[in-house]
Amino acid sequence: MGLIIALVLVGLVLILAEILLIPGVGVAGILGLLSLGGSCYYSFYEFGNLTGGIVTGVNALLLVITLIYVLRAKTWKRMSLETNIDSKAVDDDSSYIAVGDKGQAVTRLAPMGMVRFGERTVEVKALEGILESGTDVEVVMIEDRRIYVNKF
Repeated sequence: MGLIIALVLVGLVLILAEILLIPGVGVAGILGLLSLGGSCYYSFYEFGNLTGGIVTGVNALLLVITLIYVLRAKTWKRMSLETNIDSKAVDDDSSYIAVGDKGQAVTRLAPMGMVRFGERTVEVKALEGILESGTDVEVVMIEDRRIYVNKF
């Protein structure tokens, strides 16, 4: 009887882990269902129809109770993150630069490179050709936070 109880508990834990913890294919869920099925099979085989029917009914009832508990909104609220993240990963350098600003290439622009505009050094893209380090450049376009420059 201990093996049947262990199989039921392992099955329920694996199903809970599949629903709540482990994203993906469903291996834990399948193993959980096989464990519950194994407990039913073993109880029918070892103890007869009455015990097998009781174990199957208990398994179904426990599975329904577990699913109802997991699918309630309060369960998911306790597990969800409530804080909002307002920070940015990268500072938006294009907001400090305007079309017509002039700067000097710090690195070679082939076609991407770094240009110094006053105190700021930002990554830019040359529109025409390759520009060597030290070349004076002018901002000709800003599109999707990408700064495009030409030789000045």
